[in-house]
This record gives sequence, C-alpha cells and structure tokens, in this order.
Amino acid sequence: MALILGVETSCDETAAAVVQDGRRILSNVVASQIALHEPYGGVFPEVASRQHVLAVVPVIRQALRDAGADWPDLAAVAVTHGPGLAGSLLVGLNSAKAVAWMRGLPLVGINHLEGHVYSNWLDPRRPGNEATVNTRDSMPPQFPALVLIVSGGHTELVLMREHCSYERLGGTLDDAAGEAFDKVARLLGLGYPGGPATQRAAEGGDPAAFPLPRAWLPGTYDFSFSGLKTAALRLVERDSKEAKVKDLAASFQMAVADVLVEKTRQAAEATGARHVCVCGGVAANKVLRQEMQTRLAVPVSVPPLFLCTDNAAMVACAGHYRYVRGERAGWDLDVVANLKLV
Repeated sequence: MALILGVETSCDETAAAVVQDGRRILSNVVASQIALHEPYGGVFPEVASRQHVLAVVPVIRQALRDAGADWPDLAAVAVTHGPGLAGSLLVGLNSAKAVAWMRGLPLVGINHLEGHVYSNWLDPRRPGNEATVNTRDSMPPQFPALVLIVSGGHTELVLMREHCSYERLGGTLDDAAGEAFDKVARLLGLGYPGGPATQRAAEGGDPAAFPLPRAWLPGTYDFSFSGLKTAALRLVERDSKEAKVKDLAASFQMAVADVLVEKTRQAAEATGARHVCVCGGVAANKVLRQEMQTRLAVPVSVPPLFLCTDNAAMVACAGHYRYVRGERAGWDLDVVANLKLV
C-alpha cells in the first residue's frame, strides 16, 4: 500500500491530498480563492501567491489529518511544478521540497496537465463516501485512451498508449475553451468564473437561437475559439436587447461543446481508441458531458465535478504512476510556467 501526498498551487487553489495506490482518495483539501479574485474578473497573480503562502501549511496538515495518516505512512510527495503562475507554483514546490527533505521522502515533480489526465484514474467517490457508483464509471480507462484536456488555459487532444506516455494530436490555435467562456461571460455581464456562470445563464435558453460559427479546421485535430468569441461580441454590440442573454449563453455553450465533441469523436475513430477521457475545469460543463456520452461510440470517462477543477488528488495520482516507474526529482527541481505535456 503506497500513500502519496500531493500538493497543487499552480493558479488560485491551494490544495493537498493523500491518495492510496494511485486510486483511492483518502483526503482532498482545497482552499479556494474565488472570492478574492472575483472583483478583478480573473486571477490576480500577486494576490494568489500571497494567499498560497498563508494557506499551504494548514492545507497540508488538514490533508494528513483527514487521511488518518502521518509522515512515516507516506511513500513520496508529488507536487505540481508547471505549467501555471510562476509565483503560485513556487509556493507549492518549495513547501513540498521542505517537507520531503525534512521527512526523508522522495520528491516527484508533476505536470499540472498530467494531473488533470489522471483525474480519470481516481476512484470517483469522495473521501469517506462509500455510496455505490456506476460500475462502468468506476473502472479505470483502457489503453489506447484518447484524452481531451479542456481548462482555462489549455485545450488539447492527446493519445495515451500506456501510462505516462503522450502523443499530441492537436490543440488550440488561440483561446482555450475556458478562456473563451470567461471572455464571453464578461461580455454578457455574467460574472466570474465564466464557465459556471455561463452554464447557469444558459438554463432555459435556446441553444439554436443564434447560428454562431464553428471553426472545424478540416484535416486537423486543432481548435480555434477566437472567431466564436468575436461573433458573440458582435451580437452584443449590435443590439443588446436582441441578444437575449439566456439564448446567447446557450448558443455559445453549444457551439463550444459541438466542436470539442466532434473533434474528439473523429480522433477516437482515426486512432482506434478504446476509451475517451475528458478532464480539466471545462469538463464540469453539463452540456459537454452529456454530448460526449451521447455522441461517442466508445466508453467515455469524465471525472466527478470535484475532480474537474484544480485539486491535489489528481497530482497525487499522477505522482503514484511516476513513483512506481522509479522517477524521482532532484532538490534542484524548479518551476516551469509554460511546461509542456508533450
């Protein structure tokens, strides 16, 4: 039985978790900063870094208490070292280094995007909740697995033929899906964060009310959402009364989901993927989840909502698979704000 402590501070969430054997979540503590950044309409990097400094030690201690674990029970410490905000990443990395060095534990550096990928390998039950889950949903993905990563800063399609091995098939050429949601939410005055705000506004709206464009980019698995964002802006500028908020939010949401799902479906067919995994903050979107399950012919895994947004359980899970491969980080491990997965 291997327990991994995960630490995640890549953006505006201070998180720590303990995961057993890369599967069972024993604890998953997240200190959110949404209320601090809401007045700015986005993450204020300096504020985020300072809040991480205040929160990181209490969060790590709480994760150990919730897991019923102590330092001698741990096999390793896994920590995000990129991509993300450099100041935020430094707080988590240096904290993880300190506890690993003091307790004589191996250190494992994790790419934040890989963490999101491995959210699909975690048991979907919350810590301490033994409620029955759908057997199919609780089974780990099968290889080869196609992974759609959709978050505030990233939209990528990658193929996994085995653990910790990635082949990039395509990605966004401009805005990530999450960025597009945030920008359109601001246009419509819906608030921050944009994804949940847009989903709430779209309830009861007509997704076919506005024929918004889809950038299909034939022959590629790339994405582009800048034209869609601009089309939404033009509608708002032309006549704010005509562009009913509910209908525009619903139409925009469907346009994003339509492209994400169709590109994923095409890639799954072309690669012979046995499983499709969706991960990242945008994976929490209800329409995207429904369309993925309905339109794809292979099994689809989407993490429960609490594992879609930034958390440390996913970092600990990824750390488990790196740890069992014998990977260890040196004490000179540094943050890389633009770290690539592939």
